[in-house]
Amino acid sequence: MRDIEVVAPAERTVLRRLLGAGTVWIGVVLVVLCVVFSLIRPDAFPTRFTLQTLLIETSVLLVLSVGMTFVIITSGIDLSVGTVLIFAGVLGAKSMEWLSPNEDATGAGWGVIAVGLLLSVAGGGVWGLLNGLLVAKAGVPPLIVTLGSFGAALGAAQLITGGVDTRTVPEKLRDSLGFGTSLGGVPNLVLVATAVTVLAAWVLHTTRFGRYTCAIGSDQEAARRSGIAVTRHLVLVYLLTGLLAGLAGFMNLAYFGTTTIGGHGTDNVDAIAGVVIGGTSLFGGVGSIVGTVIGVFIPSVLKKGFVIAQVPVFWQPIAVSVVLVAAVWFDQARRRARDRK
Repeated sequence: MRDIEVVAPAERTVLRRLLGAGTVWIGVVLVVLCVVFSLIRPDAFPTRFTLQTLLIETSVLLVLSVGMTFVIITSGIDLSVGTVLIFAGVLGAKSMEWLSPNEDATGAGWGVIAVGLLLSVAGGGVWGLLNGLLVAKAGVPPLIVTLGSFGAALGAAQLITGGVDTRTVPEKLRDSLGFGTSLGGVPNLVLVATAVTVLAAWVLHTTRFGRYTCAIGSDQEAARRSGIAVTRHLVLVYLLTGLLAGLAGFMNLAYFGTTTIGGHGTDNVDAIAGVVIGGTSLFGGVGSIVGTVIGVFIPSVLKKGFVIAQVPVFWQPIAVSVVLVAAVWFDQARRRARDRK
């Protein structure tokens, strides 16, 4: 009995760190939404096709949101992830064109594709590093820094392409990562997003890097006085977010077969909404990857369910906004209750 009493509290502590405050209730909301839409359209919503398309469509946003989780936990923000995704996709697509005969990459092999992946991720990392240096070393507010990067990354992508989408994406890339499946029909895009999510959850909830991230978000000055290299850590957090945005850009390129320069205008807002709905506090110090996964899927399920139930599309942003505001209100109420204690 004594051994059980020693181990059980530790297990509960790990479980609380993995789930995060309020995550269980957010999960209940997601389940309720799925049940409601299944009852409304039992012939269309609870199907394998709907589940598969929902997972694929959410994979890219989930990778963006994982990086955003780390930033928001530090009480920062990154408004540039959507356009960094575009820039990374453009850099990957153009590099594969430049390495292919007649600048037609549709028949390119795995060596060219590997270079495209490397440059996409590196391109995203450059923007993340720049954001981190300006925020952590120059002391510029993250809202201003990443708002500037938002426009600059999009402008750079348009300069590289002349404003015209690149469509010569290797067929091997589209057939494997874009539309390929493994493990009995699981889309490869979903597997990549799952691997990123699991690794990020491990880093955030079990490593020193994750503990430092939460400590900085709770009280940056106290973290600095306790010996944490706050400046260096913040640079690494923004770098991580940029690298994940670069990976998301390559995933997007594989799925759509084009650079989609005109898209992703709301990806930054969608990522922030998913993270906050999932229980990560905008005030910093609190958050979980599991919560982010659930938070990202709530708007996705709402949008998919509205389409299937033939609800006018104008209701979609209203519903998502209501859920977002409710999540922020819940976070503030939780903080006030904690302060009273």
